[in-house]
Amino acid sequence: MANKIARTKAREQEPLVRAANFDEVCYGFNMEEAQLEASRCLHCKNPRCVSACPVSIRIPDFIAKVLEGDVQGAAGIIAQDSSLPAVCGRVCPQENQCEGSCILGVKGESVAIGQLERFVADHSTAEAVVAPANGIKVAVVGSGPAGLACASDLAKWGYDVTIFEALHKLGGVLQYGIPEFRLPKDKVLAREIDAVRALGVKFETDVVIGRTVTIDQLFDREGFKAVFVGTGAGLPRFMGIPGENLNGVFSANEFLTRNNLMKAFREDYLTPIRAGKSAIVVGGGNVAMDAARTALRLGADTHIVYRRTEKELPARREEVHHAVEEGIVFNMLTNPVEILGDENGCVRAVKCVKMELGEPDESGRRSPQVIPGSEFEIPAETVIMALGTSPNPLIASTTKGLEVNRKGCIVASEQGATSRPGVFAGGDTVSGAATVILAMGAGRKAAKAIDEYIKAL
Repeated sequence: MANKIARTKAREQEPLVRAANFDEVCYGFNMEEAQLEASRCLHCKNPRCVSACPVSIRIPDFIAKVLEGDVQGAAGIIAQDSSLPAVCGRVCPQENQCEGSCILGVKGESVAIGQLERFVADHSTAEAVVAPANGIKVAVVGSGPAGLACASDLAKWGYDVTIFEALHKLGGVLQYGIPEFRLPKDKVLAREIDAVRALGVKFETDVVIGRTVTIDQLFDREGFKAVFVGTGAGLPRFMGIPGENLNGVFSANEFLTRNNLMKAFREDYLTPIRAGKSAIVVGGGNVAMDAARTALRLGADTHIVYRRTEKELPARREEVHHAVEEGIVFNMLTNPVEILGDENGCVRAVKCVKMELGEPDESGRRSPQVIPGSEFEIPAETVIMALGTSPNPLIASTTKGLEVNRKGCIVASEQGATSRPGVFAGGDTVSGAATVILAMGAGRKAAKAIDEYIKAL
């Protein structure tokens, strides 16, 4: 029976080898491995994996095509609901979504849906069906996952879509926030963006909406009938502890951006970044794992400092597993209270305290509490704060009538409608920092709402 077959493990670089390079960690499936894994799917009558997918990919249907050896057919099925399959197959938290809802996971191991999606995307050239052009202009602000998903659906329906990107390269957080060893930019991301361009979507880079041109001007001067804001959440947070202004303290956002977008990890680029001999990353999410694994590859003996236990780590299990394999040290139940500097104003160590988990609160979560007298130091030359991000306030501050909440996030309905008629928003700029696939789901919902809004004008 299919459910008696063991889950197929994807081949990877050896930990000590990959810890010294920026090549992709996972090699993915070949055809034989993909078909073996596809044979495990039970093709449930009511597939919970589909309802757990934020973009509702018809997962059993595309897996059936893989089993038949029809990779192009599988790609066509995925393309109906996802414009970034090669990206999602690599970076989505499948264990909390489609794979987490797989019936095989109840008593064993779920189907490796993410690896199968990646395999299909890497071995196909699916083309989506595009409706005849209707000549109606829609602007999309931001070329991250929310913007690309929104633009793709609108283009398929015949709209004249232009994506405005503030940076010189496309992809948003996919370009600057995810390391090369998890998402190769030229090999994978560029190909996905080219597929969106092939739908007829136009791109304008180096355009800062709110400075270069305002949302009002997009409507009044440029003739756009609707605008989708998918600018993400790129404003970093810090702890507010002494020493955060010392040389050698970075936000994870800056550290990853300089490495990914500016190629600081490559010796032939004149944009170096120094990780030093030792680095501390504060935080426990996926961004913390990315920053720590990047610092390690730059030659630093790297520690992750997290104030709760491993059980509470919000990062993907796979990323934590890879970090441990590569030699990153986890200091759990530990919290920084001060960054210490030398006579030159550079980081030399981080003063920390040990924590313990208190009684559960109303939500059931146990809050960390300081253990008195537990102060100690961890030597470090670099400190990277990976404590989350919030939206940049520029668009909200330059667009009259656009409501934001106390965290600076744009207030929008489930369908992406904002307080300003004709302006829609989705992804991290609405929810705060979340996942790629959730941003894509929000972009798709907003596209549907934009279509309905324009048709009702």
